[in-house]
Amino acid sequence: MTASPATRTPGLRRFLTERPLRAERCELCAVTVQADHRHLVDTDKRALVCACVPCALLMQQPGAAAGRFRTVPARYLTDPAHHLDDSAWEALQIPVGVAFLFRNAALDRLVALYPSPAGATESELEPATWTAVLGDSRLATLLEPDVEALLLRRTDGHGECHLVPIDICYELVGRMRLLWQGFDGGAEARAALDEFFADVTRRARPVGEAVRP
Repeated sequence: MTASPATRTPGLRRFLTERPLRAERCELCAVTVQADHRHLVDTDKRALVCACVPCALLMQQPGAAAGRFRTVPARYLTDPAHHLDDSAWEALQIPVGVAFLFRNAALDRLVALYPSPAGATESELEPATWTAVLGDSRLATLLEPDVEALLLRRTDGHGECHLVPIDICYELVGRMRLLWQGFDGGAEARAALDEFFADVTRRARPVGEAVRP
């Protein structure tokens, strides 16, 4: 099943074009926002929306907008004690080397997606498999539904897992869609992927230092 929120979500427009046609605005109050603005998850429409700092802070308050909008946190976490070996990756049955998993609160299930030339593609994930591979990890325990994801990558038999804001996962999807060439993505896409994960690794703090988002 293919899911391509990056192709229809206003908050992701900047991820799919190299130069925005006009300044982006907060989709709640219409004020102009910076390029590195915050995002909210619209739980009714299952979409990301752009937000200015005051609106993002407002939507962090309990009961704001009746819970429709949830502010995407800015935390990046990693668990040095947790490792993904080849057998774990094979159990997940993800056909590529990069994927992200998040919990959809409305559906009450985990969703696994991976970047592809067509956008974000969904991979079926059995609850028992999730539990066996990642369910007891400290990152999974901290994962906030809808707004955070577990970002996974396997390279040369080595697996890594980070807890990240959900919007950067769709940023990665958009970047890969723009750069993908040929069967394996091409050198430019692979270089962009390495750069992306280097930035994630630089930002990530050990899970023992975690605080609430």
